[in-house]
Amino acid sequence: MASQPSAEPRARMHLDTVQNHSFASQSVPMPRLIAHLDMDAFYASVELLRYPDLRGRAVVIGGGRRHQPASQADGTRTYSLLRNYTGRGVITTSTYEARALGVFSAMGTMKAAKLAPDAVLLPVDFEQYRHYSRLFKAAVRAVAPIVEDRGIDEIYIDLTDLPGAQLDAGRALAQQFKDAVFDATGGLTCSIGVTSNKLLSKLASELDKPNGLTLLGADDIATRIWPLAAKKVNGIGPKASEKLATFGLHTVGDIAAAEPQWLIEHFGNSYGAWLHDASHGRDDRPVVTFSEPKSISRETTFERDLHAVRDRAALGDIFTELCVKLADDLARKGYASRTIGIKLRFDDFKIITRDLSLPAHTMDAKTIRRAAGECLKRVDLSRRLRLLGVRAGALATLAELVAPLHTGASGATVLAVREPPASYNLPLFDTPPLA
Repeated sequence: MASQPSAEPRARMHLDTVQNHSFASQSVPMPRLIAHLDMDAFYASVELLRYPDLRGRAVVIGGGRRHQPASQADGTRTYSLLRNYTGRGVITTSTYEARALGVFSAMGTMKAAKLAPDAVLLPVDFEQYRHYSRLFKAAVRAVAPIVEDRGIDEIYIDLTDLPGAQLDAGRALAQQFKDAVFDATGGLTCSIGVTSNKLLSKLASELDKPNGLTLLGADDIATRIWPLAAKKVNGIGPKASEKLATFGLHTVGDIAAAEPQWLIEHFGNSYGAWLHDASHGRDDRPVVTFSEPKSISRETTFERDLHAVRDRAALGDIFTELCVKLADDLARKGYASRTIGIKLRFDDFKIITRDLSLPAHTMDAKTIRRAAGECLKRVDLSRRLRLLGVRAGALATLAELVAPLHTGASGATVLAVREPPASYNLPLFDTPPLA
């Protein structure tokens, strides 16, 4: 008969089991893998799906309704050419063939016409672009649950804990996303960058466009990131880029070579420290699946410059329409605003903004128009206008403004509203402030 083990070995065996379990529960977390997916020339590519006969040609998106292609009896189409454009519009986007001629987004359409007179001009169709945006995002979310929406044509994806991601630094998954997007949209391509953080991944997704797949590690920063222009980094805007240039800092590598304390002395504690971290590829921001908007706005650029007095009727109609659409946006998204603002761009390209804080949140079109009209009274309108916009800020969700249900004196269930009803009476802008 076998002898029983002594109490001492049994105690030692139990201790070893506890210790092993403790080590397993304190395992080192997996390295972060963040992907940035950016659709290739998104608006233009959507249009090429609709008009495949334009593939390989320089195509510009940014026209109006009058630039809609016309179908002919023989089944062919005739297109508007950029050389025939007259107006004050700006380019929304362009195909890579047009970009090779120097035509890029945000460029004045008249200027673009001089660079690429034979380029095809198509009207903007945001409804169609939003449709394809929903398609490609749904295709990615079917594979990856942690997705941050960054706009109509780009998203961040957290690959860290997805099966197989750590085996090849996310390459197979990134290719799976590209294939899924292509199939779901009927042929649209995208470019993906995969790195350890959002800042690097956004840069990486631009390196091998179009239809690129770029993986970068820490050892690649010096060779692939540092040679880039400083303005390529998301967070280094025109003013910061201009100031950096005055000190001889033109590339990301130039910033990385600067002493951290020098950056802080010249750019402030927060931004200087961020410049140092960003230039070395450091970014610990998480992929956020939802975030509240800071503001919602509507704006329009006029086909011709408008004057506040001579074009008063047209401006009044446009102003009202913008306010109504903004109110609809607020209602559809479930927000109310306590700050209404306007944005004006004049014929000399100077931009003016004005804001007004209200005593209570609103999502009412008439209230928004009255508040925006009050803002308008504080602006010198002697110059012609190129652009007019209305903005709703200081947003709150309807759930935040309405308290939980409670029982009234009669026993009936009622809503308790935290904010009092608006009691202000702002006049509509019936006449501009100038004679």
